[in-house]
Amino acid sequence: MAKSENIGFTASPSVSVIIVNWNSGEHLANCLNHLALQSVRPEHIWVVDNASSDGSVAEIKAQDNLSVLAMDINLGFAEGNNCALSLCTTEYVALLNPDAFPEPDWLEKLLAAVVLHPDAAAFGSRQLCANRPELLDGMGDVYHISGLVWRDGHGQQASTVSSTPCEIFSPCAAAALYQREALLEVGGFDKNYFCYVEDVDLGFRLRLAGYKAMVVPDAVVRHVGSATTGGQHSDFSVYHGHRNLVWTYVKNMPGFLFWVFLPFHLLLNVVSLFLFSAKGQAGVIFRAKWDAIRGIPLMWRKRRAIQAGRVATYGGILSIMNKRLFR
Repeated sequence: MAKSENIGFTASPSVSVIIVNWNSGEHLANCLNHLALQSVRPEHIWVVDNASSDGSVAEIKAQDNLSVLAMDINLGFAEGNNCALSLCTTEYVALLNPDAFPEPDWLEKLLAAVVLHPDAAAFGSRQLCANRPELLDGMGDVYHISGLVWRDGHGQQASTVSSTPCEIFSPCAAAALYQREALLEVGGFDKNYFCYVEDVDLGFRLRLAGYKAMVVPDAVVRHVGSATTGGQHSDFSVYHGHRNLVWTYVKNMPGFLFWVFLPFHLLLNVVSLFLFSAKGQAGVIFRAKWDAIRGIPLMWRKRRAIQAGRVATYGGILSIMNKRLFR
């Protein structure tokens, strides 16, 4: 049974915005300028600064509804969001990367979808590539039965996208809206992830708890993407992404589905070792997988708690996962 009856919607849900910043340069100020133009203003904006050294926070213009949480160390995207989430009191929280620039009606469109889809607790945006807005950066995250994840529609023509909201596995947290109580119920982001795939893991846990996710094509942002981590194929991105892929599968794949699809997951990891080694990244991909294995005992303990609270059926989870042989 879904948890929608516990959500308690109002005609105009209250919303806060959380931005986790680390050396994002001029992107942060640009992001905040776009937020200032929203047709629906957030009650509060929380900027979590993960010990930046580039002066990006110094460029922020003071305003009544904005607070900067200055961290002594870089906590990562996951725990940075958790810190701000613990201070939020609104019904909804919108997460926005500092390199994501929302259209003026972005929040308005997301909050309108809340009323239309009361069984969903997570809402994704139509993300366009900042430098080539005719191309999609993504329409939410896809989860394959092997444990591989990718951003739906990445690189495709934006004009091909339907304007009708539809169900997705999970939203990309670069520009997403969440029901706050649902996030607290599942424990927020997993701080062990630091960054990358943490939004898919969160989305998986929300689904296991009985919540759905939608993408709202009319809620548009322009996203630079991996602006401070060296790009999607940097050693940093490869390490965290491929370590966290393993942990997400171990923690969340429910019951017998875990064992049925385990051969595909093992094959995915073996293929990844060969592919990234061929690209000259053997050291980082082997380290990612070794650290993933070392972390399995901890993730297995987390798995027990997650699966004990599972509400979703096997069929419900399987139906929303990608089962194609090829992407």
